[in-house]
Amino acid sequence: MDRETLVMTPGPTALPEEVREAMARPIENPDIEPAFTEFYRDLLGKLADVYDTDDDLVVLAGEGMVGLEASVASLIERGDTVLCLANGIYGAGFADLAELHGGEPVLHEVPPTEGFDPEAVRETVEEHDPGVATMVHCETPTGVLNGLDGVLEILDEAGVLTICDAVSSLGGVEVPTEFIDICLGASQKCFSAPPGLATLSVSEAAWERIERVEQCSFYLNLEPWRDLDFEEPPAAFPYTHSVSDLYALDAALDRLLEEGIEDVFERHERAAERCRERGRALGLEPFAPASASSTVTAFSVEDATDLQRRVAEEGVVLATGLGEYSETILRVGHMGYNADIERVDRAMDALATVLD
Repeated sequence: MDRETLVMTPGPTALPEEVREAMARPIENPDIEPAFTEFYRDLLGKLADVYDTDDDLVVLAGEGMVGLEASVASLIERGDTVLCLANGIYGAGFADLAELHGGEPVLHEVPPTEGFDPEAVRETVEEHDPGVATMVHCETPTGVLNGLDGVLEILDEAGVLTICDAVSSLGGVEVPTEFIDICLGASQKCFSAPPGLATLSVSEAAWERIERVEQCSFYLNLEPWRDLDFEEPPAAFPYTHSVSDLYALDAALDRLLEEGIEDVFERHERAAERCRERGRALGLEPFAPASASSTVTAFSVEDATDLQRRVAEEGVVLATGLGEYSETILRVGHMGYNADIERVDRAMDALATVLD
């Protein structure tokens, strides 16, 4: 029998056996059975431990992008000024979402290998007086992890609500949730659950703005999720939830919490170090070594698509870059279940075979 293909992309990740088994459980009806309400309430408690936050938690049915758009749709009204911090595709993409929902985006853009200067951000805030700011913690296409602490403090002092895409970092590296009003995650990344769920932490200040904003969407409106009554189940969910996906996410969260979140972070660091050590031995350098994330390594290469195809012939699936970097970046995802030395070594062995 052929060896099982190893998927080492930066999401979706491979799934642990217990997560796959959890997804196969007989389902409960979330709209009728009280036991499901209790299960969902407990799941939110586990999610809060991973987020390290006392803010409310929401889980939406839909891939991670639904969380990004729901946060923008719920916080922004027509004519609102929205500050979009960008050093990559997803940061710039927030500006498109803001404009789509009637906002007036102000793009504060820096080169992809550079972080955000807090003082430069302060100047932009003073000039444009935004009500909401968006940013990305880990720009997955380039493997860049943005240090946001100083920026978040400035935005908080100015009373600017913040939306942070932490989809590719949450559960793999520490996320500065203290000053983030809506922090976004997704099931298929560091949680190593199937694609299909977006997770959001929502601050009290964000809820207050959501209640004031004239909502123009049903599915993307976060407001109904605040009113779930866990005391008298069954809770009245805004729509029928993705039960099997939630079972899988619950099992994935159990794995993280049983290991201990600090140990999880250290495991990701070790996997990243091993990947880059092996890459340098092959003559490959990370795209942005000074700010490379512990969840994904983006190697600078000459023909990413060809390398991806040839590595796949060795039984390992890797990802290329996106946009202008689609042919010059090859990405190894070492996040979640794949943040494992043996898995990293197998991926790099395949890459070594191809390069040799």
